[in-house]
Amino acid sequence: MIDMHAHWRPAEIADALRARAREPRILRNPDGVEVLKSGQMGEAPVAEAFDDVDFHLGRMDRQGVEVSVLSLLGSFCWIEAQPLDVAGPLCRSVNDGLSAICEAHPGRFAAYAALPLADISAAAAELDRALGLPGMIGAQIPGNAFLTRSDAEAMRPLMEVANRHHAVLFIHHGPRPGDAFPKVAGDTDNSRRRNGTLDMQASLSSVMVTLSLTDYLADYPDAMVHVHNLGGNIPYEVERMDHRCLLDTPNEELPSSRFRKAKVYVDCNSFGPRAIEAAVSLYGAERIVCGTDGTEFGVDWTRKALAEAQIGEEAREQILHRNAAAMLARVARTAPRERTAA
Repeated sequence: MIDMHAHWRPAEIADALRARAREPRILRNPDGVEVLKSGQMGEAPVAEAFDDVDFHLGRMDRQGVEVSVLSLLGSFCWIEAQPLDVAGPLCRSVNDGLSAICEAHPGRFAAYAALPLADISAAAAELDRALGLPGMIGAQIPGNAFLTRSDAEAMRPLMEVANRHHAVLFIHHGPRPGDAFPKVAGDTDNSRRRNGTLDMQASLSSVMVTLSLTDYLADYPDAMVHVHNLGGNIPYEVERMDHRCLLDTPNEELPSSRFRKAKVYVDCNSFGPRAIEAAVSLYGAERIVCGTDGTEFGVDWTRKALAEAQIGEEAREQILHRNAAAMLARVARTAPRERTAA
C-alpha cells in the first residue's frame, strides 16, 4: 500500500504552541504536566502529542504500508493562517523537518508542504523552495479555497508552481485564513458528525464541481490534484446531477462524463466497500488512491474495505499501489533537473 493521506503532528512547532494564548496550545495542567490542548481533540501529554518516526515506521512495517505521504494534521494547520512573519518561519521549519524524515528513510516517506497561506505570493515561493527538498511532492491546500471557481482564482500562483514541477496539490477540507471554522458550534447536537461528515463531504463535493465541471484546471496540464474522501458525495449524487442536466440543460455534456474525464485523483480514506464501488464506477479505478489519515485503524479500515469491494483484482492493485506510484514517479522525474537549474 502507498498511503497518500497520512497526517503528521510535527514536534518542530512545540515552542510556538507554548507561546499561544488560545487552543491549540501547550500549557501545564493542574498537576504540573505539560499537555497539548486542542479543542474537540481534548488534551494529551506533550510526550504523546507529536508523531514519532520509529513508531510510525514500525506500524507501516506491520501493516504492509510501503510509503506514507505525510501532511499536517488539521489541528496543526493553524500555523498556515498566521501573519507571514509568524507563518513563514514555522512552515519552513515544518517542511525542512518533513524533508529530513524523507531523506533519512529513502523510499518510505514523501510529504506535502505546509504554506503561509495569508500571503499567496509567499506561499508560492515556499512551495517552489520546498519542492527542491528531498521527498517533497507538493502541498496541502484547504478545501475552502476551491469551493467555487471564484474562490479558486486566488490559488493560481500555487497551481502555476505545481504545474511547473509536475507536483501534487492535496486539497483537504479546511478553512482559508480568516474563514469561520468549523461551521457547527461544539454545543450543537451531533456536532462532530455534522462537521466531520455532513459539512466535510458537502464541501468536498463543491470542490470537485469546481475542479471537474469548470475549465479551471485546463491551464495546468502537468499539475496533479488529489482530493480526499472520494471527492465528497459525488459518487452518490452524480445520477441526480445527470437527471437535472437532462431536464435543465439537455445540450450540455453530462456531469458524469465530465467527472470521469477530469484528471482529479481522489482517495478512499474512511469509506467502505459500497462507496468504493460507486467511486470506481464514476471516476475509474485509475483515479483512486489509498488514504488512511495515517492511523493504524485507518489502514485496517481501508484494507478491509478494498478487500470487500467488488471491483476486481486489477482495480484493487491500482488503488493500493500503482496509481500512487505513478504520481510519485512523475514528481521525482522532474525534481533533479529543476533542482539543478535552481
